[in-house]
Amino acid sequence: MSLEERSEERRKRMVAHVATSFEEAEAWDLEYWQRMTPEDRLSALVAIRRDVEVVEAARDAGPPEEG
Repeated sequence: MSLEERSEERRKRMVAHVATSFEEAEAWDLEYWQRMTPEDRLSALVAIRRDVEVVEAARDAGPPEEG
């Protein structure tokens, strides 16, 4: 599955929550990730790591040259 396909699938499953405190946000986050299967958590970690690598590579390349 390509990055674009994974991104589209992730957008379809995206869940949001508005917390009124940091404690509530932490509790909701913990509950959310505990509802996920180990495979889903690992998949999310791998996708985030790949996204970080892309951002770091772009940052290391410097600003695009104007042409």
